[in-house]
Amino acid sequence: MEGVLRLGHFPNLTHVQALVAHQMTRQGKGWFEERLGMEVRWFVYNAGPSVAEAFFARSLDAAYMGPSPLINAFVRSEGREMRVLSGAANGGAALLVRDGSGIAEAADFRGKKLATPQLGNTQDVQVRAWLRERGFVVSMTEHEVYVIPTKNADQLALFAKGELDAVWTTEPWASRLEMEQNAKVFLEDAQTPVTLLACRAGFVERHAALAGRLVRAHQDLTVWIRSHEDEAKELMRLELEALTTKAPSLELLDRALRRVKLTDEVDPAAMRKLLADAQAAGFLRSAPPLDKLYWKQPTASL
Repeated sequence: MEGVLRLGHFPNLTHVQALVAHQMTRQGKGWFEERLGMEVRWFVYNAGPSVAEAFFARSLDAAYMGPSPLINAFVRSEGREMRVLSGAANGGAALLVRDGSGIAEAADFRGKKLATPQLGNTQDVQVRAWLRERGFVVSMTEHEVYVIPTKNADQLALFAKGELDAVWTTEPWASRLEMEQNAKVFLEDAQTPVTLLACRAGFVERHAALAGRLVRAHQDLTVWIRSHEDEAKELMRLELEALTTKAPSLELLDRALRRVKLTDEVDPAAMRKLLADAQAAGFLRSAPPLDKLYWKQPTASL
């Protein structure tokens, strides 16, 4: 690694720890750098499938990412690639409908256009499962509801033009749709793991001690954020401005962060549900047990 950790994340408020730490790096006060004793090089992506491809290309060591693309990559590699180091956040997502879309109940989604951040990402898998559970045919070839993968930044403009009827997305985009486009919250997801700290299997095999320090630094950062809320919000605000050219208001931050629950835990039952949803959506077929997905630090590397 030559003294460099390549770390990825999204410009989303569900990636709280990454936003705070990335901004600290910009300010020369690197949280991970100080605790790992090495340079951290940050990479930013729109959604999880892009991160998974970066892992397969060996251009990333670790990343904050959603569970569905992580599980997908694990299954595609027959369990040889991808490991979960820690939980990071739960919730932070919502299904919103456009005012005037005519959607008042689940049955009203028939024939509507519903956007997700990227094909196969966590929200994309979730919405397809949610629609199927309500009797809709949603597959790669049949569309009783049109699920349209659309970059978060493009959803706002399409929503404003009336070209989308609904969006299932994460923060801060959900709150921006509420505040800027008068979108109505149809449902909120407060429980599903939305962000995990993950890495390549080869990374933990060759650098177990470093991986252990990364986990501890992440956990310590989570504790720090909880006890320094105002300072953390300002760091997030500055980082989002750097990444998207627009600083979110404090009102937006407060509204969005109410939906996000920071955590170090990973719920295996929730992960199994996401795996089953991905299989039902046709993204995956057979899958190895998820046990190997969860990395446990060897005692000798402590």
